[in-house]
Amino acid sequence: MQQTTQAQSSSRSGGAFEVDVAGIRAKARQDIESGAVTEGYRADREAVLKLLNEALATEVVCVLRYKRHYFMARGLNAEPVAAEFAEHAAEELSHADRIAERIVQLGGEPNLSPVGLLERSHSEYVEASNLQDMIKENLIAERIAIDSYRQMVDYVGDKDPTTRRLLEEILAVEEEHADDLSDFLDKN
Repeated sequence: MQQTTQAQSSSRSGGAFEVDVAGIRAKARQDIESGAVTEGYRADREAVLKLLNEALATEVVCVLRYKRHYFMARGLNAEPVAAEFAEHAAEELSHADRIAERIVQLGGEPNLSPVGLLERSHSEYVEASNLQDMIKENLIAERIAIDSYRQMVDYVGDKDPTTRRLLEEILAVEEEHADDLSDFLDKN
């Protein structure tokens, strides 16, 4: 006897929605070495892994740039800006960790090799010589990240909702970072 669970469907037809529990259980026993990637995964996994590794490289480069700017910030208004750089560096590191975790969930390997890091990154590593330029370079990097994450979200679409949600959450933080940096530019 096949076990199913019924729930009212929100589909246009108004018909009952049935979950084929027995079928799901049988499929779950197949290819268990694939971990979280089941037969129902609809995205191009290799393409998603590539874009996630590019996002990972971008986040790592941002951490490095923000850390340098934190330590090198000098001048009359440097203290609050340096504190913001430190906060952003910590958040970018958190993004990198979450992206690396997702890569592993999808059966991939996070590419954290320093070899080719800048080539994989969408953002650039610009040291900058003064506080104003540091703020500008970080704002430019955040704007690059925002557009990159938007394109990734569009690409992933509904084919991988978990990755899309992760990218959207990171995108929201990158937009906050850009807003913070823009405020500092207005004050200086």
